[in-house]
This record gives sequence, structure tokens and C-alpha cells, in this order.
Amino acid sequence: MRIVTYGAAVSLDGFIAGPNGEIDWLHFSDDVRDIMKDFFLDVDAILMGRKTWAVGQAQGQGGASGMQTYVFSRTLTSIDVPGVTLIRDDAVTFVRRLKNQPGGRICLMGGGELARPLLAAGLVEEVGLNVHPILLGEGVPMFPTSSARVPLELTDCRTIHGGCVLANYRVVQRRR
Repeated sequence: MRIVTYGAAVSLDGFIAGPNGEIDWLHFSDDVRDIMKDFFLDVDAILMGRKTWAVGQAQGQGGASGMQTYVFSRTLTSIDVPGVTLIRDDAVTFVRRLKNQPGGRICLMGGGELARPLLAAGLVEEVGLNVHPILLGEGVPMFPTSSARVPLELTDCRTIHGGCVLANYRVVQRRR
């Protein structure tokens, strides 16, 4: 079965963007470039919500080369970008099916609203955080309020350039 990793750059107080979607506080470095390059070696599918997709489009980023991108939205009617598929179905049902298909790692990129039901359904195996040394005070939360407890086990933690902390966790499978 394929592995889903939810990851993002996040402020110390848990936001992936400012209140108006600002990401001007993100620190990019050679460390981050190398970490991302290594991570994406075995990724062949990317999941993102409509808001994350819109941010990427505003920055001139389309579909990722060699990877299938799935954008989840109830409001978009179409996406005309090669390698990008609009999904209007229930995310949990779709991702459960996708995980059972042959392929590589699946990256759940940004989008706490999309991550919440997938984490609650036990469909995410890993969580990766690039914690930035900034308190935004408000913004787009990485983990919107949820009633589901998701136990995690730290698998890697290290300081990277700019005072950022890279922390990777494995989701501890709950008994069913």
C-alpha cells in the first residue's frame, strides 16, 4: 500500500500562511532544496486542496513534472493543466482508493482542511514539518480543529539553515 506524507513549512505557532495567505516569512535555503529533492524522488502523486492550488497558480506553478496532481474542490468546475486532475468526490474515499493502486509515495501538500479528514480516517502515515522561527499570531492553521487524536512518533529532528527545525513523525496506527 502506498504511503501518504502530510508536510509543510509551518510557523512556530502552527500556521502555514498568514491571515491573508502570506508566505513572505518562509525561509528557503540549500538545506530545504536538498531535503525536498530527496523527498520527491519516490513521490508520484500530489494531493492538494483548492486554496493550496490557487497559491501555487498565483506563483506560476502548474502541475509537477512526472507526477500526477489531484486538486480537491467542491467549487471549481474544471482545471485545464496537463497532469492535474480535479477531484470533486469525497477526499477520504478517493485517497483510500488511490492508496490501493500501484505507485510511489503520495504527498499531501499544505492544506489543513484537506489533511484533517485524511488524518482522522487513518490515511496519513507520515507528518513532516519545517518549523520556522516566527510567531505569526494568526493565519491558516496546519492542523485545523479536529476531534480526532492522532498519535505520532518522532523519527527525525534536526536544525536546518535559518534556525528552522525539520521534524518528521510517523503516525502510530490506532487499533481498530
